[in-house]
Amino acid sequence: MRSSRHLAATAAAVCATAALTLATVPASASPGALAAGPVLTTGSAGGTAVAVGDALSAPLAPGTRATFYSTATSTTGVTCATSQLSASVLSNPAAPGSATASLTGLTFGSCTANVTGVTSVRSLTVGNLPYGVTVSDAPGLPVTLTGGSAGTIQATAVLDTWFGTITCSYQLSGAFTGNADNTAHSLAFRTEHFAKSAGSTLCPGDGYFSATYGPVTDSGQPGSPAVVVN
Repeated sequence: MRSSRHLAATAAAVCATAALTLATVPASASPGALAAGPVLTTGSAGGTAVAVGDALSAPLAPGTRATFYSTATSTTGVTCATSQLSASVLSNPAAPGSATASLTGLTFGSCTANVTGVTSVRSLTVGNLPYGVTVSDAPGLPVTLTGGSAGTIQATAVLDTWFGTITCSYQLSGAFTGNADNTAHSLAFRTEHFAKSAGSTLCPGDGYFSATYGPVTDSGQPGSPAVVVN
């Protein structure tokens, strides 16, 4: 009888302790919220965290080109067969949320133009680096680029024409936004609008930039694994 009373008392104490423990956990908490991983990982969702300071890089996605066209719907302008994006991670908080990075490089090569009077493209460059980058795990995995302390996001094309060499400079008009894709580990930007800021009267008044970069890899980890947005 004494043993039965002891077991009953022990069971009551265990139940009381469990109830007290549960009472300290918010009703809205979930297992994922209690052990949230970072916004950016490598290899797979929930993989190794991308560390602050890691270098990220991405070429153009296979089979794609970077374009800078005169209107949002035309195919007239400058096309580049190669391009490379480079960034350094500034923050990678627990999901849900946004990771940030500094875009330190965006280069273009093997560029051609199909504009009447333009015979070749000497260069296509961006100015006022670095740019700010925000990668969110919200629906659609939005990516936003913003100008940094050096000024507005800029693009400059140097073109050889029938009338000599001209320089066309453009500044970002509005937001520079895109989307990440975890299947291809890529970043896509579509018809980002630039307005002419300086240059010859032969330069188009507007430029619309489109490109897809991928895979985005983390060179700060062995083997440079692909980056995932969680």
